[in-house]
Amino acid sequence: MAKVDLVMPKMGESIMEATILKWLKKEGDTVEQDETILEIATDKVDSEIPSPSKGVITKILYKENEVVAIGKVIAHIETEAKSAVVTNGSPVADTGIKTQTPSKSPVVEEEVNIPEEQKISSNRFYSPLVRNIAKQENIPMSKLEGIQGSGLEGRLTKRDLIAYLSSNKEVSTSAPETPAKSVPVYTAPAAPAISMSGNVEIIEMDRMRKLIADHMVMSKHTSPHVTSFVEIDVTPIVLWRDKVKDAFIKKYQQKITFTPVFIEAVAKAIKDYPMVNISVQGTQIIKKPDINIGMAAALPSGNLIVPVIKNADRLNLVGLTYQVNDLADRARNNKLKPEEIQDGSFTITNVGTFGNVMGTPIINQPQVAILATGAIKKKPAVIETPTGDSIGIRHMMFLSLSYDHRVVDGALGGSFLRRIGDYLEQFDVNQTI
Repeated sequence: MAKVDLVMPKMGESIMEATILKWLKKEGDTVEQDETILEIATDKVDSEIPSPSKGVITKILYKENEVVAIGKVIAHIETEAKSAVVTNGSPVADTGIKTQTPSKSPVVEEEVNIPEEQKISSNRFYSPLVRNIAKQENIPMSKLEGIQGSGLEGRLTKRDLIAYLSSNKEVSTSAPETPAKSVPVYTAPAAPAISMSGNVEIIEMDRMRKLIADHMVMSKHTSPHVTSFVEIDVTPIVLWRDKVKDAFIKKYQQKITFTPVFIEAVAKAIKDYPMVNISVQGTQIIKKPDINIGMAAALPSGNLIVPVIKNADRLNLVGLTYQVNDLADRARNNKLKPEEIQDGSFTITNVGTFGNVMGTPIINQPQVAILATGAIKKKPAVIETPTGDSIGIRHMMFLSLSYDHRVVDGALGGSFLRRIGDYLEQFDVNQTI
Protein backbone atom coordinates (compact mmCIF):
# COMPACT_ATOMS: atom_id res chain seq x y z
CA MET A 1 0.00 0.00 0.00
CA ALA A 2 1.21 3.51 -0.75
CA LYS A 3 0.38 6.68 1.12
CA VAL A 4 -0.79 9.86 -0.58
CA ASP A 5 -0.51 13.13 1.29
CA LEU A 6 -3.39 15.45 0.44
CA VAL A 7 -2.07 18.99 0.91
CA MET A 8 -3.83 22.34 1.05
CA PRO A 9 -3.40 23.55 -2.56
CA LYS A 10 -2.10 26.94 -3.64
CA MET A 11 -5.13 28.99 -4.70
CA GLY A 12 -3.32 32.09 -5.99
CA GLU A 13 -0.17 34.15 -5.58
CA SER A 14 -1.48 36.16 -2.62
CA ILE A 15 -3.32 33.31 -0.87
CA MET A 16 -1.39 31.92 2.11
CA GLU A 17 -4.11 30.02 3.98
CA ALA A 18 -7.60 28.60 3.57
CA THR A 19 -10.49 27.58 5.80
CA ILE A 20 -11.92 24.06 5.63
CA LEU A 21 -15.64 24.57 5.15
CA LYS A 22 -16.85 20.98 4.88
CA TRP A 23 -15.47 17.46 4.61
CA LEU A 24 -17.52 15.53 2.05
CA LYS A 25 -15.74 12.29 2.98
CA LYS A 26 -14.79 10.80 6.36
CA GLU A 27 -12.03 8.51 7.56
CA GLY A 28 -12.44 5.02 6.11
CA ASP A 29 -14.30 6.21 3.01
CA THR A 30 -13.17 5.08 -0.43
CA VAL A 31 -12.56 7.85 -2.96
CA GLU A 32 -12.01 7.84 -6.71
CA GLN A 33 -9.39 9.95 -8.44
CA ASP A 34 -10.65 13.53 -8.99
CA GLU A 35 -13.66 12.90 -6.71
CA THR A 36 -14.37 15.91 -4.49
CA ILE A 37 -13.19 15.33 -0.92
CA LEU A 38 -13.73 18.68 0.78
CA GLU A 39 -14.74 22.30 0.30
CA ILE A 40 -12.42 25.14 1.28
CA ALA A 41 -12.67 28.92 1.39
CA THR A 42 -10.10 31.68 1.07
CA ASP A 43 -10.58 35.43 1.34
CA LYS A 44 -11.08 35.35 -2.43
CA VAL A 45 -13.32 32.43 -3.38
CA ASP A 46 -14.72 29.05 -2.30
CA SER A 47 -13.40 25.91 -4.01
CA GLU A 48 -13.85 22.14 -4.11
CA ILE A 49 -10.73 19.99 -3.64
CA PRO A 50 -10.57 16.68 -5.55
CA SER A 51 -8.73 13.51 -4.57
CA PRO A 52 -5.30 13.20 -6.25
CA SER A 53 -5.74 9.41 -6.60
CA LYS A 54 -8.00 6.46 -5.91
CA GLY A 55 -7.81 5.00 -2.41
CA VAL A 56 -9.09 5.05 1.16
CA ILE A 57 -8.95 8.05 3.49
CA THR A 58 -7.01 6.82 6.52
CA LYS A 59 -6.53 10.05 8.43
CA ILE A 60 -8.07 13.54 8.44
CA LEU A 61 -5.71 15.99 10.14
CA TYR A 62 -7.85 19.13 10.36
CA LYS A 63 -11.46 19.70 11.34
CA GLU A 64 -14.09 21.84 9.67
CA ASN A 65 -13.72 25.62 10.21
CA GLU A 66 -10.00 25.27 10.91
CA VAL A 67 -7.59 27.57 9.03
CA VAL A 68 -4.71 25.76 7.32
CA ALA A 69 -1.58 27.21 5.70
CA ILE A 70 -1.02 26.50 2.02
CA GLY A 71 1.16 23.42 1.50
CA LYS A 72 0.28 21.68 4.78
CA VAL A 73 -0.88 18.07 4.72
CA ILE A 74 -4.58 17.87 5.58
CA ALA A 75 -5.30 14.17 5.05
CA HIS A 76 -3.73 10.80 4.22
CA ILE A 77 -4.98 8.44 1.52
CA GLU A 78 -3.83 4.85 1.08
CA THR A 79 -3.68 3.54 -2.49
CA GLU A 80 -2.82 0.34 -4.31
CA ALA A 81 0.27 1.94 -5.92
CA LYS A 82 3.68 0.33 -5.42
CA SER A 83 5.50 3.58 -4.64
CA ALA A 84 6.25 4.17 -0.96
CA VAL A 85 5.02 7.75 -0.65
CA VAL A 86 2.97 9.94 -2.92
CA THR A 87 2.48 13.68 -2.49
CA ASN A 88 -0.19 15.49 -4.51
CA GLY A 89 -0.55 12.37 -6.63
CA SER A 90 3.14 12.28 -7.72
CA PRO A 91 4.99 9.04 -6.80
CA VAL A 92 8.26 9.38 -4.90
CA ALA A 93 10.71 6.49 -4.90
CA ASP A 94 11.59 4.97 -1.52
CA THR A 95 15.26 5.97 -1.08
CA GLY A 96 15.38 5.12 2.59
CA ILE A 97 15.98 8.78 3.45
CA LYS A 98 13.27 10.41 5.52
CA THR A 99 12.19 13.86 4.41
CA GLN A 100 10.42 16.42 6.53
CA THR A 101 7.48 18.38 5.19
CA PRO A 102 8.03 22.09 5.87
CA SER A 103 5.48 23.64 8.21
CA LYS A 104 5.16 26.72 6.05
CA SER A 105 4.49 27.04 2.35
CA PRO A 106 7.52 27.81 0.14
CA VAL A 107 5.55 30.81 -1.07
CA VAL A 108 6.44 32.54 2.18
CA GLU A 109 9.91 33.14 0.73
CA GLU A 110 8.33 35.57 -1.74
CA GLU A 111 6.97 37.89 0.95
CA VAL A 112 7.56 41.63 0.88
CA ASN A 113 10.80 43.05 2.18
CA ILE A 114 10.77 44.00 5.86
CA PRO A 115 12.81 46.94 7.20
CA GLU A 116 15.99 46.05 9.09
CA GLU A 117 14.43 46.96 12.43
CA GLN A 118 11.68 44.38 11.78
CA LYS A 119 14.06 41.54 10.88
CA ILE A 120 14.33 39.72 14.17
CA SER A 121 14.06 36.03 14.81
CA SER A 122 10.48 34.80 14.87
CA ASN A 123 8.88 31.37 14.72
CA ARG A 124 5.45 32.87 14.13
CA PHE A 125 3.91 32.83 10.64
CA TYR A 126 2.92 36.20 9.15
CA SER A 127 1.14 36.47 5.79
CA PRO A 128 2.50 38.90 3.16
CA LEU A 129 -0.53 41.17 3.70
CA VAL A 130 0.06 41.37 7.46
CA ARG A 131 3.76 42.07 6.89
CA ASN A 132 2.99 44.75 4.32
CA ILE A 133 0.53 46.52 6.64
CA ALA A 134 3.09 46.34 9.45
CA LYS A 135 5.73 47.83 7.16
CA GLN A 136 3.48 50.71 6.09
CA GLU A 137 2.54 51.45 9.71
CA ASN A 138 6.13 51.14 10.99
CA ILE A 139 5.20 48.39 13.40
CA PRO A 140 8.39 46.52 14.42
CA MET A 141 8.50 42.75 14.63
CA SER A 142 8.80 43.03 18.40
CA LYS A 143 5.37 44.70 18.45
CA LEU A 144 3.84 42.12 16.10
CA GLU A 145 5.04 39.36 18.39
CA GLY A 146 3.06 40.92 21.24
CA ILE A 147 -0.26 41.24 19.38
CA GLN A 148 -2.66 38.43 20.18
CA GLY A 149 -3.84 36.57 17.10
CA SER A 150 -7.15 34.85 16.47
CA GLY A 151 -5.94 32.61 13.64
CA LEU A 152 -4.81 28.99 13.72
CA GLU A 153 -2.29 28.37 16.51
CA GLY A 154 -2.50 32.03 17.53
CA ARG A 155 -1.62 33.33 14.07
CA LEU A 156 -1.97 37.07 13.56
CA THR A 157 -4.60 37.80 10.89
CA LYS A 158 -5.35 40.95 8.94
CA ARG A 159 -8.46 41.42 11.10
CA ASP A 160 -6.35 41.30 14.28
CA LEU A 161 -3.88 43.88 12.95
CA ILE A 162 -6.62 46.24 11.76
CA ALA A 163 -8.29 46.03 15.17
CA TYR A 164 -4.94 46.82 16.79
CA LEU A 165 -4.42 49.85 14.53
CA SER A 166 -7.97 51.06 15.14
CA SER A 167 -7.37 51.09 18.88
CA ASN A 168 -4.39 53.40 18.31
CA LYS A 169 -1.97 51.21 20.28
CA GLU A 170 0.76 51.05 17.64
CA VAL A 171 4.02 52.95 18.16
CA SER A 172 5.93 54.03 15.06
CA THR A 173 9.55 52.86 15.04
CA SER A 174 10.53 56.24 13.64
CA ALA A 175 8.74 58.20 16.37
CA PRO A 176 9.78 58.72 20.01
CA GLU A 177 8.05 56.59 22.65
CA THR A 178 6.52 59.70 24.27
CA PRO A 179 5.27 62.34 21.83
CA ALA A 180 6.13 65.98 22.43
CA LYS A 181 3.50 67.93 24.30
CA SER A 182 3.00 70.26 21.35
CA VAL A 183 1.92 67.36 19.12
CA PRO A 184 -1.75 66.38 19.63
CA VAL A 185 -2.37 62.68 19.89
CA TYR A 186 -5.74 61.28 18.78
CA THR A 187 -7.20 58.54 20.92
CA ALA A 188 -10.24 56.71 19.64
CA PRO A 189 -13.20 57.15 22.00
CA ALA A 190 -14.40 54.10 23.86
CA ALA A 191 -17.41 52.42 22.28
CA PRO A 192 -20.59 53.49 24.07
CA ALA A 193 -22.67 50.89 25.84
CA ILE A 194 -25.54 49.70 23.67
CA SER A 195 -28.95 49.22 25.21
CA MET A 196 -31.16 46.80 23.28
CA SER A 197 -34.83 46.10 23.83
CA GLY A 198 -36.29 42.63 23.62
CA ASN A 199 -37.43 43.00 19.99
CA VAL A 200 -33.90 43.60 18.60
CA GLU A 201 -32.51 40.87 16.35
CA ILE A 202 -28.76 40.23 16.50
CA ILE A 203 -27.33 38.81 13.27
CA GLU A 204 -23.80 37.43 13.16
CA MET A 205 -21.88 38.41 10.02
CA ASP A 206 -21.12 35.52 7.70
CA ARG A 207 -17.51 34.79 6.76
CA MET A 208 -17.62 36.71 3.49
CA ARG A 209 -19.22 39.78 5.07
CA LYS A 210 -16.49 39.85 7.74
CA LEU A 211 -13.82 39.76 5.04
CA ILE A 212 -15.53 42.54 3.07
CA ALA A 213 -15.82 44.64 6.23
CA ASP A 214 -12.13 44.19 7.00
CA HIS A 215 -11.16 45.02 3.42
CA MET A 216 -13.24 48.21 3.40
CA VAL A 217 -11.85 49.45 6.73
CA MET A 218 -8.31 48.64 5.63
CA SER A 219 -8.81 50.54 2.36
CA LYS A 220 -10.04 53.69 4.11
CA HIS A 221 -7.20 53.40 6.61
CA THR A 222 -4.63 52.97 3.82
CA SER A 223 -5.71 55.48 1.16
CA PRO A 224 -6.82 59.11 1.55
CA HIS A 225 -9.91 58.98 -0.66
CA VAL A 226 -10.90 61.79 -3.01
CA THR A 227 -13.95 61.54 -5.29
CA SER A 228 -14.55 63.52 -8.49
CA PHE A 229 -17.75 63.62 -10.56
CA VAL A 230 -18.73 64.36 -14.16
CA GLU A 231 -22.15 64.31 -15.81
CA ILE A 232 -22.22 63.02 -19.36
CA ASP A 233 -24.70 62.66 -22.22
CA VAL A 234 -25.00 58.98 -23.22
CA THR A 235 -27.98 59.41 -25.57
CA PRO A 236 -26.05 58.00 -28.57
CA ILE A 237 -25.13 54.85 -26.59
CA VAL A 238 -28.71 54.31 -25.41
CA LEU A 239 -30.14 54.72 -28.92
CA TRP A 240 -27.45 52.46 -30.44
CA ARG A 241 -28.09 49.71 -27.89
CA ASP A 242 -31.85 49.90 -28.44
CA LYS A 243 -31.22 49.52 -32.16
CA VAL A 244 -28.85 46.53 -32.05
CA LYS A 245 -29.80 44.54 -28.93
CA ASP A 246 -32.17 42.13 -30.70
CA ALA A 247 -29.77 41.51 -33.56
CA PHE A 248 -26.91 41.10 -31.07
CA ILE A 249 -28.75 38.34 -29.22
CA LYS A 250 -29.63 36.63 -32.52
CA LYS A 251 -26.04 36.77 -33.81
CA TYR A 252 -24.04 36.07 -30.63
CA GLN A 253 -26.61 34.56 -28.23
CA GLN A 254 -25.54 37.24 -25.77
CA LYS A 255 -27.43 40.10 -24.16
CA ILE A 256 -25.54 43.36 -24.55
CA THR A 257 -25.63 45.72 -21.57
CA PHE A 258 -23.98 49.07 -20.94
CA THR A 259 -21.20 47.51 -18.85
CA PRO A 260 -19.03 46.38 -21.82
CA VAL A 261 -19.31 49.90 -23.28
CA PHE A 262 -18.15 51.41 -19.98
CA ILE A 263 -15.25 48.95 -19.72
CA GLU A 264 -14.15 49.72 -23.28
CA ALA A 265 -14.06 53.46 -22.50
CA VAL A 266 -12.15 52.91 -19.25
CA ALA A 267 -9.56 50.72 -20.98
CA LYS A 268 -8.97 53.43 -23.60
CA ALA A 269 -8.63 56.11 -20.93
CA ILE A 270 -6.14 54.02 -18.93
CA LYS A 271 -3.95 53.75 -22.03
CA ASP A 272 -4.00 57.56 -22.17
CA TYR A 273 -3.32 57.90 -18.42
CA PRO A 274 -1.25 54.82 -17.42
CA MET A 275 -0.37 56.30 -14.00
CA VAL A 276 -3.88 55.38 -12.87
CA ASN A 277 -3.06 51.72 -13.54
CA ILE A 278 -0.71 51.41 -10.56
CA SER A 279 -0.46 50.20 -6.98
CA VAL A 280 1.55 51.39 -3.98
CA GLN A 281 4.02 49.36 -1.95
CA GLY A 282 5.48 51.46 0.85
CA THR A 283 7.11 54.41 -0.91
CA GLN A 284 7.28 52.60 -4.25
CA ILE A 285 4.83 52.97 -7.14
CA ILE A 286 4.22 49.74 -9.04
CA LYS A 287 3.26 50.54 -12.64
CA LYS A 288 1.31 47.72 -14.28
CA PRO A 289 1.52 46.99 -18.02
CA ASP A 290 -1.68 44.91 -18.16
CA ILE A 291 -5.09 46.57 -18.03
CA ASN A 292 -7.14 44.16 -15.90
CA ILE A 293 -10.53 45.62 -15.05
CA GLY A 294 -12.62 44.25 -12.21
CA MET A 295 -16.39 44.63 -12.15
CA ALA A 296 -18.16 44.50 -8.81
CA ALA A 297 -20.98 41.94 -8.90
CA ALA A 298 -23.73 41.55 -6.31
CA LEU A 299 -24.34 38.03 -5.05
CA PRO A 300 -27.74 36.61 -4.04
CA SER A 301 -26.56 36.74 -0.42
CA GLY A 302 -26.15 40.51 -0.68
CA ASN A 303 -22.35 40.29 -0.58
CA LEU A 304 -20.09 41.50 -3.37
CA ILE A 305 -17.36 39.88 -5.43
CA VAL A 306 -15.12 41.40 -8.11
CA PRO A 307 -14.33 39.15 -11.08
CA VAL A 308 -11.57 40.51 -13.31
CA ILE A 309 -11.45 40.88 -17.11
CA LYS A 310 -7.79 40.37 -17.99
CA ASN A 311 -6.25 42.53 -20.74
CA ALA A 312 -9.53 44.33 -21.35
CA ASP A 313 -7.87 46.71 -23.81
CA ARG A 314 -7.26 43.80 -26.21
CA LEU A 315 -10.95 42.86 -26.49
CA ASN A 316 -13.55 44.41 -28.78
CA LEU A 317 -17.12 45.11 -27.71
CA VAL A 318 -18.27 41.58 -28.56
CA GLY A 319 -15.40 39.99 -26.62
CA LEU A 320 -16.07 42.21 -23.62
CA THR A 321 -19.77 41.27 -23.72
CA TYR A 322 -18.93 37.56 -23.61
CA GLN A 323 -16.55 38.11 -20.69
CA VAL A 324 -18.95 40.32 -18.71
CA ASN A 325 -21.92 37.97 -19.08
CA ASP A 326 -19.91 34.82 -18.35
CA LEU A 327 -18.18 36.20 -15.24
CA ALA A 328 -21.37 37.77 -13.88
CA ASP A 329 -23.33 34.53 -14.34
CA ARG A 330 -20.69 32.36 -12.67
CA ALA A 331 -20.25 34.90 -9.87
CA ARG A 332 -23.96 34.61 -9.03
CA ASN A 333 -23.64 30.81 -8.98
CA ASN A 334 -20.40 30.77 -6.95
CA LYS A 335 -18.48 29.09 -9.78
CA LEU A 336 -15.62 31.56 -10.23
CA LYS A 337 -12.07 30.24 -10.23
CA PRO A 338 -9.52 31.83 -7.86
CA GLU A 339 -7.48 33.29 -10.73
CA GLU A 340 -10.59 35.03 -12.09
CA ILE A 341 -10.79 37.39 -9.12
CA GLN A 342 -7.08 38.20 -8.91
CA ASP A 343 -4.65 40.69 -10.44
CA GLY A 344 -7.18 43.48 -11.08
CA SER A 345 -5.62 46.89 -11.73
CA PHE A 346 -8.83 49.01 -11.81
CA THR A 347 -12.42 48.43 -10.71
CA ILE A 348 -15.85 49.53 -11.96
CA THR A 349 -18.97 49.37 -9.79
CA ASN A 350 -22.42 50.06 -11.25
CA VAL A 351 -24.46 51.84 -8.58
CA GLY A 352 -27.02 52.68 -11.25
CA THR A 353 -28.23 49.07 -11.01
CA PHE A 354 -29.91 50.06 -7.74
CA GLY A 355 -31.35 53.31 -9.11
CA ASN A 356 -28.60 55.49 -7.60
CA VAL A 357 -27.48 58.48 -9.66
CA MET A 358 -23.97 58.60 -8.17
CA GLY A 359 -21.78 57.14 -5.43
CA THR A 360 -18.49 57.52 -3.61
CA PRO A 361 -16.98 54.02 -3.95
CA ILE A 362 -14.19 52.68 -1.74
CA ILE A 363 -10.95 51.77 -3.50
CA ASN A 364 -10.34 48.06 -4.01
CA GLN A 365 -6.85 47.72 -2.52
CA PRO A 366 -4.09 47.57 -3.68
CA GLN A 367 -5.52 49.52 -6.64
CA VAL A 368 -5.55 53.31 -6.55
CA ALA A 369 -8.86 54.16 -8.25
CA ILE A 370 -12.42 52.90 -8.71
CA LEU A 371 -15.21 54.17 -10.98
CA ALA A 372 -18.91 54.22 -10.08
CA THR A 373 -21.42 54.47 -12.93
CA GLY A 374 -24.76 55.98 -12.00
CA ALA A 375 -28.27 55.42 -13.29
CA ILE A 376 -29.10 56.74 -16.77
CA LYS A 377 -31.90 59.30 -16.50
CA LYS A 378 -33.81 61.36 -19.03
CA LYS A 379 -33.24 65.06 -18.36
CA PRO A 380 -33.68 68.39 -20.09
CA ALA A 381 -30.25 69.47 -21.27
CA VAL A 382 -28.62 72.15 -23.39
CA ILE A 383 -27.79 70.90 -26.88
CA GLU A 384 -25.01 72.88 -28.52
CA THR A 385 -25.05 73.14 -32.33
CA PRO A 386 -23.17 75.32 -34.84
CA THR A 387 -26.38 77.25 -35.48
CA GLY A 388 -27.19 77.84 -31.81
CA ASP A 389 -28.15 76.15 -28.55
CA SER A 390 -31.44 74.47 -27.72
CA ILE A 391 -33.06 72.51 -24.90
CA GLY A 392 -33.81 68.85 -25.46
CA ILE A 393 -34.55 65.61 -23.61
CA ARG A 394 -31.31 63.65 -23.26
CA HIS A 395 -30.13 60.48 -21.53
CA MET A 396 -27.73 61.73 -18.83
CA MET A 397 -25.65 59.96 -16.19
CA PHE A 398 -23.00 60.69 -13.54
CA LEU A 399 -19.58 59.07 -13.33
CA SER A 400 -17.86 59.08 -9.93
CA LEU A 401 -14.14 58.36 -9.55
CA SER A 402 -12.61 57.71 -6.12
CA TYR A 403 -8.81 57.76 -6.13
CA ASP A 404 -5.87 57.46 -3.77
CA HIS A 405 -4.63 61.00 -3.17
CA ARG A 406 -1.20 59.72 -2.09
CA VAL A 407 -0.30 59.05 -5.72
CA VAL A 408 -3.20 60.35 -7.84
CA ASP A 409 -3.65 64.10 -7.54
CA GLY A 410 -6.65 66.13 -8.65
CA ALA A 411 -5.23 66.94 -12.07
CA LEU A 412 -4.59 63.30 -12.97
CA GLY A 413 -7.80 61.98 -11.39
CA GLY A 414 -9.97 64.71 -12.89
CA SER A 415 -8.42 64.47 -16.35
CA PHE A 416 -8.72 60.68 -16.39
CA LEU A 417 -12.39 60.84 -15.40
CA ARG A 418 -13.10 63.49 -18.03
CA ARG A 419 -11.39 61.33 -20.67
CA ILE A 420 -13.67 58.39 -19.82
CA GLY A 421 -16.65 60.72 -20.26
CA ASP A 422 -15.32 61.97 -23.58
CA TYR A 423 -14.95 58.45 -24.96
CA LEU A 424 -18.51 57.62 -23.93
CA GLU A 425 -19.96 60.82 -25.39
CA GLN A 426 -18.05 60.23 -28.63
CA PHE A 427 -19.29 56.66 -28.98
CA ASP A 428 -19.53 55.56 -32.63
CA VAL A 429 -23.21 54.93 -33.26
CA ASN A 430 -22.50 53.74 -36.80
CA GLN A 431 -20.36 50.77 -35.76
CA THR A 432 -21.68 47.38 -36.78
CA ILE A 433 -21.98 44.31 -34.56
